[in-house]
Order: sequence, then structure tokens, then C-alpha cells
Amino acid sequence: MSNSPTGVAGVIEAADLLAAAADTGVPTAPVRALLGDCDIATAYAVQQELTRRRVTAGAVIVGRKIGLTSPAVQQQLGVDQPDFGVLFADMDMSGTVLVPSERLLQPKAEAEIAFILKADLDGNDFAPERIRDAVSYAAPAIEIVDSRIADWDLTIADTVADNASSGLFVLGPGRVTLDDFEPKDVTMRMYADDALVSEGTGSACLGDPLNALTWLALTAAAYGNPLRAGQIVLSGALGPMVATPPGTRIRADISALGEVSTAFSIKETP
Repeated sequence: MSNSPTGVAGVIEAADLLAAAADTGVPTAPVRALLGDCDIATAYAVQQELTRRRVTAGAVIVGRKIGLTSPAVQQQLGVDQPDFGVLFADMDMSGTVLVPSERLLQPKAEAEIAFILKADLDGNDFAPERIRDAVSYAAPAIEIVDSRIADWDLTIADTVADNASSGLFVLGPGRVTLDDFEPKDVTMRMYADDALVSEGTGSACLGDPLNALTWLALTAAAYGNPLRAGQIVLSGALGPMVATPPGTRIRADISALGEVSTAFSIKETP
């Protein structure tokens, strides 16, 4: 492995390593040496290459996730700015009884607000009124983050390249419009096997989850893939993330939005 950024070759090599980790279930060493520790543009090029491969293979994009919006999560991972990743239809576990642990390498859960869009967010006008008007409704969500990088040994370049450490997600049944609540005012409590393991507020997410949505709209448009009507946007964590080994039951209560819960399957012994 090279010790310095290697341009297009580095992008392809990093994408190959991350894809192999996803396919085999064996995490890879960090890919930052191929990209530059802080070269975010090149890291997004890796993410775009992996997205291209998935779409070519038949995957369907259903939205985006915003990551690293909570100071608590930034501190956990040692980074200092948000990022984003792509949500695919096969990541949505909302209708399943159990989250398939065999699809995950080293998962953690975060409680978030999901925004479902009713209008495109393209162009260069991202005034607060337009952002609010673009939201059809919000729902409580659990994002199951995962890393193809061994031991979560990340810089911003590693997590961006690895689709912002995306795994799976679960939407709760609540459907609330922005006329009926303010995202920044919500409180969140998350439980693992009925023990309180994480709590936070809407204001922990870049001051307001709508600020996170605005950041994403700007950034996605700048990268040439603006947000579209019908897409799901996961706002980013409202509190610290929590490890979810097989068998864990997770429940999050988000005021105004209600409850979202899921359970992780027990891996079968070969």
C-alpha cells in the first residue's frame, strides 16, 4: 500500500478494499494512506465509485444520511465536521422483524430524525423557508452505522470513502409535519435491552436537524447529485452511538415523533 495519495489508482484501490471488506465480512485496514488523511474530495470520489458499482449491479438509491453532526459522535470518532453517505433500498429494515446481524461487521446504533422530502433541493437557493417547504414529514429513526475499517480506526477520509460508515436503517411509524413540531426542540432517549444507553436533543445535531438538512442540500448539490423529492434523509445522531452485537434490542423515544425499535438477529454458528 502506498504511503501517499495516488490519484485515480488510489481511488480504485481504496474502493476495492472497502468492497472486499463488505463482501467477506472482514474489515480492512484504513484507506487514508491511499487518499490523504484530510483529502475529502478524493474520499468522496471513492464513495461515488462504490455507489456507481452498486447501482450498476441493480441497487436503488432512496436517499442520503448525514453523519458526524453530533459533538458526542465527533468526539467518539475523532473528527470535526459532518459528512454524508448514500442510502439504498436494501438498507431499509423498517419492515423486518430482525436486523440481519450477518450483514454487519461492527455495528452501532444512533437515534435520529428522518426527513422525507416532497420537493427537489437543487440549484443554489437553500433559504430556511425552502428547506422547510421541501419536507413532507419527519419520522423517528434508528441508523445502524457500520464500518468496513478495522476497529473503527477512522479519519474523515476513511469514513467518507466508506459511504459515511453507513449500514442499515429503521424508520418508526410516526409521521409528523414541521407544522406540528420543531426538530431542534426534540429530546431523545435510546435503550439497549431496556437500559438507557444514549440521550440527547435536537439541538445536538448541528444546532438544529434542519441545519443538517441545509448543509446536506448545499453539499450534495455541489457534488452534482442534489436531493430529490421522495428521498429519505437521516439527520445525523441526536446523541452518542452505541454498539449493537447480535441479540441486542434497541428502542429510541423521540419526543413529538414517538418510538422506533428493532432487534438484531443472533448469528448462526457455522
